[in-house]
Amino acid sequence: MTFKLSLTIAALTFGASAYAQTKWDLPAAYPASNFHTENLMQFAADVDKASGGKLKITVHANASLFKANEIKRAVQGGQAQIGEVLLVNFENENPLYGLDGIPFLATSYADSRKLYEAQKPALDKLLGAQGMKVLYTVAWPPQGIYTKKELASVADLRGIKWRAYSPATAKIAELIGAQPVTIQAAELSQALATGVVESYMSSGSTGYDSKTYESLKYWYDTQAWLPKNAILVNKKAFDALDPGTQAAVTKAAADAEVRGWKLSEEKNEWYKKALADKGMKIVVPPAKLVSDMKQVGVIMQADWVKKAGPDGEAIIASFNKLKAAKK
Repeated sequence: MTFKLSLTIAALTFGASAYAQTKWDLPAAYPASNFHTENLMQFAADVDKASGGKLKITVHANASLFKANEIKRAVQGGQAQIGEVLLVNFENENPLYGLDGIPFLATSYADSRKLYEAQKPALDKLLGAQGMKVLYTVAWPPQGIYTKKELASVADLRGIKWRAYSPATAKIAELIGAQPVTIQAAELSQALATGVVESYMSSGSTGYDSKTYESLKYWYDTQAWLPKNAILVNKKAFDALDPGTQAAVTKAAADAEVRGWKLSEEKNEWYKKALADKGMKIVVPPAKLVSDMKQVGVIMQADWVKKAGPDGEAIIASFNKLKAAKK
C-alpha cells in the first residue's frame, strides 16, 4: 500500500512539474488597437504556442498596469517580467536611450535600422548592467508636426503649448521657443480636447489613436525621426525559464521584430490616409520650416554627442559607415 501510494505521489509530482506554467505580465503604454500592441499580442500568442503553454504572457495595454515612464523600472525591479518602452523616454537616465530622438539623424526605415545596428552593442551592455535585455525593437512611423494653424517656419511655433513626451521633444520646445507640457500617450486625447496641448511632434499612428483630428487640423509630414519601442525582459525571469521555453521566446521575438518593422512601414501610409479621411490636412512642409527644423537637429546632435562622449562619437561614426557602405 505504501509502495503504491509512493508511486501515485511520484506520478502526480511529475505531472505537476511537466505541466508547470509560468505567467508573465507585459505592461504596454498604447491602446489595444495600436499596431505595436497588436504585434505584442501576436508575440504572446506565439510564445504560448511554441512553449506548449508553459509560458503565458498577459499584455496590459494603454498604461493600465504601469504608466509609460514606469515600465522600465518595473521590469528592472521584477514587478513585471517583461515590458514595452519607448527608448527616448529615458534619455535623462543615459544619453544612449535618446539616440533615435535626434531630429533628421535617421529619417527613413532603412536608416533607422542602421542606426539601431550601430547602437545595439552599447544598448545591450547598458541594459545588461541593469539586469535586463532587449528581446526586440520596432520603430514608430516617421514623426511630423501636429498643429492648430498653418506653419511657414519655426517662428510660427513660438509660444505654442507643445506636448513634450521625452527629453528630446522637451529640448525641441526649448529651441523653437514653444511652451513644453509633459503629456504621455494615454493622456493625450484629453489634453488636446481641453486645450492643454496645441501642437506636438509624433507619427500618424499617435495622431489617429488619440483622435488628434478632432482638435488639431494640420499635420506637417517632416519625417524627422523614427523612435523605437523596445521590448525588455528581466534577465532573472528569462534565465529561470527552461532552455526550450527560452528558445520559444527568442524565436517569437525575432519574428515579432521582422513583422513589427514591416507593419510600421505599411501602416505609415494607412495612417496618413485615415487622418486625411477624418478631415486633417496632411501637408508637405515648406522649405523654410524644414531648414529651421534641420538646424534644431544639428544643435541636438552636437549636444547629444557631447553628453554621450567617446561612446556616442563611436556610434555616430559606425552609423555613418553603415550608411555609406549600403548605398
